[in-house]
This record gives sequence, structure tokens and C-alpha cells, in this order.
Amino acid sequence: IAIGMLLDAAVVVVENVVQRLATDPTAGKLPRLHTVYRAVREVAVPVTSGILIIITVFLPLLTLQDLEGKFFVPVALTIVFALAGSLLLSLTVIPVLASYLLREVKHEDPWLPRKLLALYEPALAWGMRRQGVVVGVAVAMLVGAGVVYTQVGKTFMPTMDEGDLIVGIEKLPSISLEQSAALDLKIHQALMKAIPEITGIVARAGSDEIGLDPMGLNQTDTYLQLKPRDEWRMKGKEALMDEIRKVLDPMPGIEYSFTQPIEMRVSEMIIGVRGDLAVKIFGPDLDKLNAYASQVETLLKTVPGNQDVYTVQNDGVQYLRVTVDRLQAGRLGLSVEDIQDALRTQIEGQRAGVVIEGNRRTPIVLRGTEAVRMSPAEFGAMRITTQDGNTVPLASVAALERAEGPVKIDREMGSRYSVVIANVGGRDLVGFVEEARALVMQKVPLPTGYRISWGGQFENQQRAAARLTVVVPVALGLVFVLLFSTFRSVRQALLILSNIPFALVGGIVALWVTGEYLSVPASVGFIALLGIAVLNGVVLVSYFNQLKSEGMRLSEVVVQGAKRRLRPVLMTASITAFGLIPLLFATGPGSEIQRPLAIVVIGGLITATVLTLMLLPILYLRFAFPKREASHV
Repeated sequence: IAIGMLLDAAVVVVENVVQRLATDPTAGKLPRLHTVYRAVREVAVPVTSGILIIITVFLPLLTLQDLEGKFFVPVALTIVFALAGSLLLSLTVIPVLASYLLREVKHEDPWLPRKLLALYEPALAWGMRRQGVVVGVAVAMLVGAGVVYTQVGKTFMPTMDEGDLIVGIEKLPSISLEQSAALDLKIHQALMKAIPEITGIVARAGSDEIGLDPMGLNQTDTYLQLKPRDEWRMKGKEALMDEIRKVLDPMPGIEYSFTQPIEMRVSEMIIGVRGDLAVKIFGPDLDKLNAYASQVETLLKTVPGNQDVYTVQNDGVQYLRVTVDRLQAGRLGLSVEDIQDALRTQIEGQRAGVVIEGNRRTPIVLRGTEAVRMSPAEFGAMRITTQDGNTVPLASVAALERAEGPVKIDREMGSRYSVVIANVGGRDLVGFVEEARALVMQKVPLPTGYRISWGGQFENQQRAAARLTVVVPVALGLVFVLLFSTFRSVRQALLILSNIPFALVGGIVALWVTGEYLSVPASVGFIALLGIAVLNGVVLVSYFNQLKSEGMRLSEVVVQGAKRRLRPVLMTASITAFGLIPLLFATGPGSEIQRPLAIVVIGGLITATVLTLMLLPILYLRFAFPKREASHV
């Protein structure tokens, strides 16, 4: 993104040096170094101000947090330091090199600038005669962009194609490890048989050995090993996922979702769940939470764009409940704590010591046999030792009964919750959530003590948008301060800032035409666009002021100044655009994140450049000075 912007300062400096050497009014009487020095001094203030403004508009990216911060804070720091270095070199090294390398300068412009100027002169003359029409067209474009903006979808981050695929399988919570492994094997065989693009499958059921990935025995991560893309029958990964759905849908008792290795880990670490959208229902009663989650799941499946909607199964596990008869236990001299300690020793075990074998330490644990832990009958016949040394069967002091219970109890900020997970396809995430939220609020009234939270990638998008909504206006305020300190005029500072909304027109229309969504990378593109648009305005207005100070009439100032600054404005815009073209057509990993940024900047540069060259001279003529001063000049 910064390749083109790094050259902007050098382009303006070298272009002005070339122009001064070609049109030297002293006819060579001044030393060459003095002419170069004068040329650099003329543009030093606007170039410095413009680069500082670009640096300022990137400062909001430094405030991003969590996942978006991990992506774009390094980008912002790189751009800030690179632009600072380019400014220093442009005002020191570049003039020295220009004095050595620009020995012979032609007095006429090259072919391309002459042709562009020949097109621009009649267009500018027509615009100066039809100022109302130009302003009206610009305002109409701005209004049209506002209408188009409502049609542009919004999301957090474009989905990056990692090249691999993971299918998360969730079965009934009461399933055993052996049954889970057998069902996984059946799923793997069906996938391998029906889809030749899958060359191998690696799966893991339950938690890992070190406990960093808590999962139940009913949950399996299925890693699919795929053939190279050029050997696929279908065009893309979406079509492959549709084929996998055809295999999994007929299988009873399972829910599934799709993700990718990096995406899965990042989502679990940052959000706590996998999926574009996680609807969390908070409340004290688990049964009610599960019921509300089921209702929300049913409603989400009716919203267009839903994919892989499921509720994390959290009930149906069989437990053996022990209810102590306190009266009978008391007759035998036993307390509830005594019975609990005896049961804990039989089931969990009690540490009795450590065996030391060289450098190896092996703990000794005493506990009941495997039959006690696996057989309810054996568990009920287990004998409890009383205080007088006698033993009694457990069934004589406690009642044993089977009961259903939860797999686990999830909490967030101290509150219990159930979660419904969904992916979104074929539409933008924010639009899907807004429609789903309205439907849930209407159909699922919650009693006091219960609430719904909409999280997942949607939560990230809302957090990033809220932060940028605060810090971007602050950055624009700092830009205004820099402009005012440069031109010593509130009118001219506001005049340059007025170029910003017109610059956004092209970026919004480009997103709409290409079908991309307004995401965090696209927002970064808009931020870059603000700085570039302001830089061009600073270069143009500063030269207008220079011509005015030489005593030229204001009407001639805008015409001659616009024609004179046509070349540097077009060069800075085109260099930045050409620097982003590789991102526009990139196809490798990560290109999905880079493409929206390039689309916004390139599209915005088109409208920003046209409006800078056509609209800014008119606005300067009308509003740069009070009416008395303008008429006097």
C-alpha cells in the first residue's frame, strides 16, 4: 500500500526542480545549485505538510485492538516510519541527486504530459464557464455515493483461503469414545468414497493431552487433505463444501460446521467459539437456556444466507446420582462428608506415596477397581467403613438413581450461557445479523435475568467500527490543525478538507461494482485515500497561493496553477494506483484481505483526482478569500 505513497514527496520535488530548470527566469545567471535550492524551498512546506497529514490519518490504525490490531497495527507503523524516511530523503538526498543527474532539461514537456494538458485545458475552461454545473455534478455524485453506500454490505474481515479445510463434527453428548470413533470412521469412509478431491483425513475426537483445546468426546475435528486445485472437478472451495454437505446431511445424529486451521485457532483464542456468528443466551437456568437456544437456532435457519447453523449440544449425558439418607447414615455414625470421601477414594483415588526409580518419580494412587467405576450394580454394592470398623453397603445409606445432566456448564463473566453458532454465505455479515436480531427480538421474548449477546466475527466488526468512528474524526481534527498551521487560513483548510468526501465517492462505488464488502481492510483503504486526497489538495492550493503572492489575478491564478500542477497531481495519483495493482490481481494466500484495500484506493483515486483538478479550482476561486479581498485581487 505504501509503495506509491513513498514516491509522492520525491515526485513533487523532482517535478518542480525540472520545471524550474526548464523555465529559469534568470537565464542561467544564478548557479545551478541555487536554482535547485529555490525549487525545493517552494514545495518544502506543502510536501512536508502533506506527508505529515498522511502519517496523521494512519494513526487511528494504531488504536485497533485484538485480531484487527494484530493485522493492521504493524501495517500502520511500517507506513508511518517509511513515509517519515521518504520525506527526509526527498528534502535532502533527492535535491542533491537532482543537481547531479538533471544536467540537460528540455524546455518542453514530454509527449504524454502535453497530450494530457491538451485534454485538460478545454475541460478546465468549460468548467470555469459552467461552475454551477460542475458543483452540481459533484454534489450529485456525493448523494449517489450515499445511496450506493446503503447497498454495500459490511463484514469484519474477508475470509482468507488457507487452502485446507476442517469439518467440525458434533454428535450426541451421551456417546462413548468407542462409538464416537466408529461414527467418525464411517464419516471418513463416506467422504473418501464420494469426493475424490479428498486424498486423506486426519481426525481427533475429544481434548488434547495437554488440555489446551477442551472438547467433549462427542466433538471431532476432521482435517481434510485435498488434491491441488487444478485437479478438482469444481471451481472453488464453496462448491467442494456443497459436495461435503450432500454426504453429511443424510447422516442422523450429527451436526457439522466448516472452518480452516488458522481461522479455527484464531477464533477460539480471540472469540472463544468457531463461526462467523455466535449467539450467546445468558441466564441462570440451564434447561431454559437450552430451550431458548433451540428456538434461536430454528429462527436463524429461516434467515437468508445462513450456513451450518447448530446449537452446541449440552444435555443428555447419563449420570448416576447418589442421594445420601442422612437419618440412616447418622444411625451408623456416618456423616455426608465421610460418605463423599469414601466415594471419592473409590472413583478418583487417593495418593498413598511416591516410588523413586533413579530420576523417575511414580506416584502411588489407591482407588477402586474398574468394575466399580463402570458398573452401577458394583458401585451400589460398594461397602463403606463406619467409625467402629464395620462395613455397610452403599445402598443401605444412599439411594442410587440414573439422571440426565449437562455435558459441561459454560460461563462468561460469571454467567451461565448456551450458544448458537452459524456461518454466513452469499451476503454480508452485518446485514444477516441485523435481520436475525430483529427476528429473534420479535419471536423470542426473554424473561428478567436472561439476555442475548451477538458475538463471533460480528462482535469484532462492531468493536473495530466503534473504535474507528471515534478516532478517525480526531485524526481529521489533527489534519485540520496541520492545514491551518500551513496556510494560516481557516477557509483554505476547510477548502482542502472538503475534498475528502468527494474522494470517498470512488471508493464506495468501486466496492459496490466489484461486490466487495466494507471490511476492516477496506476501511484502511479509505484512511489511505484521505491522506492522498489531502496531499493533492495541499500541492494545488499552495501553488495557487504562490501565484497570488506574485500579483496575478485570482481568475488567472486558478487556471494557470491548475495547469501547472496537472503533472505532479497526476503522477502522485497514478504512481499510488500502479503500486496497488499487484494487490488488485493477487491470487495467493492473503489476497482476499489485500483486494478490498486496493479496490478502495484505486477507485477513490480516480474520483479524487478528477474532482481535485476540476472542482478545487472553482472552490478556491469562490471561497478561498473573503469577497472584498477576492474582488480586490
